[in-house]
Order: sequence, then C-alpha cells, then structure tokens
Amino acid sequence: MRGGTRDGRTGGGRARWRALPRWARWTCAVYVIGFAEGSVAHWLDLARGGLHVYAAFATAPLQVFFVGLALLDPLTVVWVGRVRPAGIRLAAVVMTLDVVANWRVNWPLLVADPTWLWRPVGLLPITLFGLFVVATAVPLLRAVGEVRGRLDCASR
Repeated sequence: MRGGTRDGRTGGGRARWRALPRWARWTCAVYVIGFAEGSVAHWLDLARGGLHVYAAFATAPLQVFFVGLALLDPLTVVWVGRVRPAGIRLAAVVMTLDVVANWRVNWPLLVADPTWLWRPVGLLPITLFGLFVVATAVPLLRAVGEVRGRLDCASR
C-alpha cells in the first residue's frame, strides 16, 4: 500500500515530517531537542539521587511529577518525532505543569534572591521553553492536521 504503514494508517513519520511546512518542522525539532534535554536531565537526577532526589525541595506530589517526567519527556520526544497530534498536546500539558511546578518549588529562592531567575540553568530556560511550547501548540496542531488530511487523501 503506497503511503501506508504496517498498522493501516497513512503517512509514515518521514512522510509526515516532509509534508510539514518548514516552520512546523523547525518547531517540532525544537520540541524534540527540548524534551530530549529534559529526559536526560531527569534521568541523570535519578541516577545521582534515586527516587527521592527531589525530596529536599518538593512536596510529595511534585516529587512524583518530577520523577514522572523521566517517562513523560521521552514519550513526548517519540510522539512529536512521529508527528502525532497527541505528542503536541502532551508537550503543552507537560510544559504547563512543569513550569508551574518549577515556579512553585523555586518561589522561596526567588523571594530571597530575585536574581535566581536569571541563572542560565533552571527556571529561566524552563519557563522560556514552556512559553514557546504553549504558544506554538495550536498552530502546530493545525499544521499537523492539515498534513494528515493531505496524506490520507493521497493514499486513497
């Protein structure tokens, strides 16, 4: 079946990437790079400190969330890399929660020292990346939907 995949859906990952407008390919690439970096950071944290690595500064629910990012971030990489709408939605949800959680745990540090925000590693890049993901999610979902529609029509 031309343009199909093993599971019967049309347009494999490569076809979907090629069919995206250039801006959407770049946006997906930034998502993949950002979530891959987050994956590595959370896995390194877990390797260094175990499951309770975040216990010194986060409540139990936030600790569970931060540990969960070791699974959610790579899942997002795979789904966005395969140009799946679910990956874009997951990226927006994960980054919204991640930014809120990081602001929550860093708030006492920011109150004590407002320059804490401007450190190159930590809250500032997480916040900027989160804003980028949330701001681009809807246009990216539209672009992915248009590509899927074109690929579905082309395979018939």
